[in-house]
Amino acid sequence: MKLIIATIKPFKLEEVREALTNVGVRGMMVSEIKGFGSQSGHTEIYRGAEYAVNFVPKVKLEIVVQDSMAEQVVSTIATTAKTEKIGDGKIFVLDVESALRVRTGETNDDAL
Repeated sequence: MKLIIATIKPFKLEEVREALTNVGVRGMMVSEIKGFGSQSGHTEIYRGAEYAVNFVPKVKLEIVVQDSMAEQVVSTIATTAKTEKIGDGKIFVLDVESALRVRTGETNDDAL
Protein backbone atom coordinates (compact mmCIF):
# COMPACT_ATOMS: atom_id res chain seq x y z
CA MET A 1 0.00 0.00 0.00
CA LYS A 2 1.07 3.57 -0.64
CA LEU A 3 0.24 6.83 1.15
CA ILE A 4 0.02 9.71 -1.30
CA ILE A 5 0.28 13.17 0.22
CA ALA A 6 -0.49 16.02 -2.15
CA THR A 7 -0.65 19.77 -1.60
CA ILE A 8 -2.72 21.64 -4.14
CA LYS A 9 -4.35 25.04 -4.65
CA PRO A 10 -7.70 25.23 -2.81
CA PHE A 11 -9.76 26.10 -5.89
CA LYS A 12 -8.61 22.85 -7.55
CA LEU A 13 -9.96 20.58 -4.78
CA GLU A 14 -13.35 19.69 -6.28
CA GLU A 15 -11.88 19.07 -9.75
CA VAL A 16 -9.17 16.80 -8.29
CA ARG A 17 -11.72 14.95 -6.12
CA GLU A 18 -13.92 14.23 -9.15
CA ALA A 19 -10.95 13.02 -11.21
CA LEU A 20 -9.77 10.72 -8.40
CA THR A 21 -13.28 9.29 -7.95
CA ASN A 22 -13.34 8.53 -11.69
CA VAL A 23 -10.11 6.50 -11.46
CA GLY A 24 -11.39 4.45 -8.51
CA VAL A 25 -10.25 6.26 -5.36
CA ARG A 26 -12.84 5.47 -2.69
CA GLY A 27 -11.73 7.83 0.06
CA MET A 28 -9.32 10.54 1.08
CA MET A 29 -8.56 12.92 3.93
CA VAL A 30 -8.50 16.65 3.23
CA SER A 31 -6.95 19.36 5.40
CA GLU A 32 -6.70 23.10 4.94
CA ILE A 33 -3.08 24.10 5.49
CA LYS A 34 -0.76 27.06 5.00
CA GLY A 35 2.78 26.89 3.73
CA PHE A 36 5.33 28.20 1.31
CA GLY A 37 7.75 26.81 -1.21
CA SER A 38 9.78 28.49 -3.88
CA GLN A 39 7.33 31.40 -4.10
CA SER A 40 8.12 32.35 -0.45
CA GLY A 41 4.77 34.05 -0.01
CA HIS A 42 3.70 37.30 -1.62
CA THR A 43 2.50 40.84 -0.85
CA GLU A 44 -1.08 42.05 -0.90
CA ILE A 45 -2.73 45.42 -0.53
CA TYR A 46 -5.61 45.68 1.95
CA ARG A 47 -7.37 49.01 2.53
CA GLY A 48 -4.47 50.85 0.99
CA ALA A 49 -1.78 49.21 3.14
CA GLU A 50 0.66 46.70 1.69
CA TYR A 51 1.51 43.68 3.80
CA ALA A 52 3.42 40.43 3.37
CA VAL A 53 1.66 37.06 3.20
CA ASN A 54 4.37 34.63 4.28
CA PHE A 55 2.21 31.51 4.25
CA VAL A 56 -0.01 30.67 1.29
CA PRO A 57 -3.30 28.74 1.76
CA LYS A 58 -3.17 25.19 0.37
CA VAL A 59 -5.18 21.98 0.63
CA LYS A 60 -3.50 18.74 1.70
CA LEU A 61 -4.85 15.44 0.41
CA GLU A 62 -3.93 12.14 2.05
CA ILE A 63 -4.88 9.04 0.09
CA VAL A 64 -3.98 5.40 0.77
CA VAL A 65 -4.20 3.09 -2.25
CA GLN A 66 -3.00 -0.32 -3.36
CA ASP A 67 0.49 -0.31 -4.87
CA SER A 68 -0.95 -0.96 -8.33
CA MET A 69 -3.01 2.26 -8.24
CA ALA A 70 -0.35 4.64 -6.92
CA GLU A 71 1.14 5.73 -10.24
CA GLN A 72 -2.28 6.42 -11.77
CA VAL A 73 -3.40 8.42 -8.72
CA VAL A 74 -0.23 10.54 -8.76
CA SER A 75 -0.63 11.16 -12.48
CA THR A 76 -4.30 12.10 -12.06
CA ILE A 77 -3.53 14.59 -9.28
CA ALA A 78 -0.61 16.09 -11.20
CA THR A 79 -2.54 16.67 -14.42
CA THR A 80 -5.75 17.86 -12.75
CA ALA A 81 -4.15 20.23 -10.22
CA LYS A 82 -1.71 21.78 -12.70
CA THR A 83 -2.21 25.47 -13.54
CA GLU A 84 1.32 26.02 -14.88
CA LYS A 85 1.77 28.82 -12.34
CA ILE A 86 4.04 28.91 -9.32
CA GLY A 87 2.57 27.25 -6.25
CA ASP A 88 0.79 24.34 -7.96
CA GLY A 89 1.93 22.05 -5.12
CA LYS A 90 3.84 18.88 -4.41
CA ILE A 91 3.09 15.15 -4.29
CA PHE A 92 4.83 12.66 -2.00
CA VAL A 93 4.47 8.86 -2.06
CA LEU A 94 5.28 6.79 1.04
CA ASP A 95 5.04 3.09 1.88
CA VAL A 96 2.28 2.07 4.32
CA GLU A 97 3.14 -0.82 6.62
CA SER A 98 -0.40 -1.73 7.64
CA ALA A 99 -3.99 -0.50 7.75
CA LEU A 100 -6.96 -1.42 9.94
CA ARG A 101 -10.65 -0.58 9.47
CA VAL A 102 -11.79 0.03 13.04
CA ARG A 103 -15.47 -0.88 12.51
CA THR A 104 -14.92 -4.32 10.93
CA GLY A 105 -11.40 -5.28 11.89
CA GLU A 106 -10.41 -5.69 8.22
CA THR A 107 -6.72 -5.17 7.59
CA ASN A 108 -4.41 -3.92 4.86
CA ASP A 109 -5.89 -3.97 1.30
CA ASP A 110 -9.27 -5.12 2.66
CA ALA A 111 -9.34 -2.07 4.95
CA LEU A 112 -9.07 0.32 2.03
